[in-house]
Amino acid sequence: MTPSSIVIVGAGPRGAGLLERIAANAPELYGPALAGRGLDVHLIDPYPAGAGRIWRAEQSPLLAMNSMAADVTLFTDETVQCEGPIRPGPSFWEWTRDHADPDAMEPALGAELRAVTATTFPSRRLQSVYLEWVFGELVARLPDGMRVHVHRRRATGLSEERGRQLVHLDGAPPLPADTVVLASGHLDAAMPPDELALAGRAAEQGLRYLPPEQTTDTDLSVIAPGETVLVRGMGLAFIDLVVLLFEGRGGRFENDGDELRYVPSGAEPVLVAGSPRGAPYHSKTHYGLRAGRPPLPRFLPRAAVDAIVAAHAPVDLREQVWPLMAKEIAWGWYHELFLGHPDRVALPWAGFAERFAEHEWGSPAMAELITAGVPDPVDRINFAALDRPLDGVTAPDLAALQPLVRERIAEDLRQHVDPAHTPHLGAFVAMLSVYAEISRLAGTGVLSARSRAVDLRWWNGFFNGVASGPPGFRVRQLLALSRAGFVRFLGAGMWVDVVDGRFVAGSASLPGAEPLTADVLVDARLPEPSVARTTDPLLASLLCEGAISEDVLVDTDGTLLGSTGLIRVRHADGALVDATGAVHPRRFAVGPHTAVKPGGAFTRPGMNAQSLRYNDAVARAVLRSLPASAAAAA
Repeated sequence: MTPSSIVIVGAGPRGAGLLERIAANAPELYGPALAGRGLDVHLIDPYPAGAGRIWRAEQSPLLAMNSMAADVTLFTDETVQCEGPIRPGPSFWEWTRDHADPDAMEPALGAELRAVTATTFPSRRLQSVYLEWVFGELVARLPDGMRVHVHRRRATGLSEERGRQLVHLDGAPPLPADTVVLASGHLDAAMPPDELALAGRAAEQGLRYLPPEQTTDTDLSVIAPGETVLVRGMGLAFIDLVVLLFEGRGGRFENDGDELRYVPSGAEPVLVAGSPRGAPYHSKTHYGLRAGRPPLPRFLPRAAVDAIVAAHAPVDLREQVWPLMAKEIAWGWYHELFLGHPDRVALPWAGFAERFAEHEWGSPAMAELITAGVPDPVDRINFAALDRPLDGVTAPDLAALQPLVRERIAEDLRQHVDPAHTPHLGAFVAMLSVYAEISRLAGTGVLSARSRAVDLRWWNGFFNGVASGPPGFRVRQLLALSRAGFVRFLGAGMWVDVVDGRFVAGSASLPGAEPLTADVLVDARLPEPSVARTTDPLLASLLCEGAISEDVLVDTDGTLLGSTGLIRVRHADGALVDATGAVHPRRFAVGPHTAVKPGGAFTRPGMNAQSLRYNDAVARAVLRSLPASAAAAA
């Protein structure tokens, strides 16, 4: 009897996490068919299984994760609330202590492994080793009757023949399957019209424009030593760019008292960097909670969101939900401040917490309570400063702006590494809880189109800026490069144009100043997602056939507000939605290329992570879709 088969397109962390949940749920949902008919799972990816493209070992050893060793896992634990069984496994930190063998690795990786602690930010190459080990562990744990097959190829198309799915491969015959899951990750897409126009004007005038893409895939050899380079974007792609252009070209950092000093190699350029915010993402925190994890969710549980939906659908995120979001994040902050630093507050926690619960966020009564209970303004959460760190910072010229921006960045770094400021971590933990609930809300389709087009985009940017920043040591290096004159901050509200054969740039932080000029512009960010412009042949063909559809935003009056660029799926289980609105029973998609974004492919242990819960829901739906599943038989 032919085994049932599942094809997962994408064998990186998302595909591996889905495989783990399929294997955990198969004995229940596939039942006796496992021992009789059997179940084959095929993973298709040209990159190594487990690590995938982003975390592959073949990248610079200088590039580091922006998560600590103790904060990374692909396994469920007792906190994960899902229908399927819990199958614990080692986090990255536990793997380094109990499973990894430094003597079996190349010398540099072995030395790094020996030095790893729970609070280390490991290299991406060492993370790659962990992810590949996890994949091997998942295969070793498979239930009887289940087999895994890895195909190091690219999927180029998907068709259907007599109810069976046919996955077309580059350089190999089509692979038949009962059910297919698209887990290929971030969408590669052709440039949108504005970037195409900019690239065309730049090419006409002999300028070099490096469009948005994974920094590790960018050809940086076109940037010559000593030349000035304009950089648009200051997120994680910018940090990678800095690493590759300075340490990657032979420069080094030395301790100089409490600071770092950059020693140049002579091969580095000069970067002039700006963005809408004008500053890098906030540094990761380098301390633990003194008061323990705050009791969450407190003000934004599922029931509260469901009540808003029932009363207000369609829901306006800023009007109806943000007050609860802000109150939840502030609750995490003040729980840590009052219980972890009682010498810095003027009220007992019990009384403060009771009154905090009574008042609405943003009300005069709430402001009065916080002022009375928290004497030092530094100890009060400031959402505006977190969101727009350079508000009010202006200068007459670029030179005068540098110490002002450095001062803001240095103070932010100090608060994220000094244990006197652990409320930042309390807020971060609360933000994770909020993010999970808002992701659920966004996927249900009840947010207004305008709110999805504007407010949800703002929230995701705010979350990334606060919660997804670089390790503190990277910020120290950036400050050293700035003091040495190799990185110059252009400020907030950056703009770029092409004038008289040069790129020109300025910002809102430099009103009235002469524009900066350069022959090179780097857009240091990932491309905006777009199914319509995707360069993935499988997705492009499915879109052309109407088998998948792009998530389009239409206002209540019929006004087209644009598109998220993401693939429409059924929120509950990731089933693909075609151009007619029909749901395909045996085609699914999960990951950042879909309209349901449950967070990263791996997550912190002990956090009831939404990504693990969603993987479980998708895996169970995939198993139920199989003809021989126990659910189908029932």
